[in-house]
Amino acid sequence: MGNVIIGATMSLDWFMNDRNGDVSRLYPDLEALRTTEMLAEEIQTTGAVVMGRRAYNMADGDLTDYEYQVPIFVLTHAIPEKPAKGLNDKLTLTFVTSGIESAIEQAKAAAGDKNVLVVGGASTAQQCLRAGLVDEIHIGIVPVLFGEGLRFFESQVNEQIELERTKVFTSPTRTDLWFRVVK
Repeated sequence: MGNVIIGATMSLDWFMNDRNGDVSRLYPDLEALRTTEMLAEEIQTTGAVVMGRRAYNMADGDLTDYEYQVPIFVLTHAIPEKPAKGLNDKLTLTFVTSGIESAIEQAKAAAGDKNVLVVGGASTAQQCLRAGLVDEIHIGIVPVLFGEGLRFFESQVNEQIELERTKVFTSPTRTDLWFRVVK
């Protein structure tokens, strides 16, 4: 069975968005990002994605051309009425209203031997950390400073977590640090 990985892209001062909730400065060139060694490896090793509802809403329900062509499990309190776009035989969508443990369990079953990637939300990632579900943390750092906004690690987890760096990827627009959670 694969690992559960939480990941985020953030500014050098650790914000996932600016004071207005904007993330555009963290993704100055999506086409360049799609050609990085880091994303190629992540796509190849990911078997399912768990996504927070806010991340799903940012895409406005349109997953057309989404880089992860795998089953996606959206953690939410309410299932949207509007049907999603871009689904196919590989990219399926399941809304999970029964909590993070259930979302991870369903994603692991769908992923088989591949990894479950938790994307696009500090709240969802923090729930995974507090529940002890995380095996790895992948952080992309973009060389911008926001000064304020939403921090990925704002809420404290119940215990200290020791990490071991496993990989570092560099590209012209970002540095990606991958860590294994020492258990």
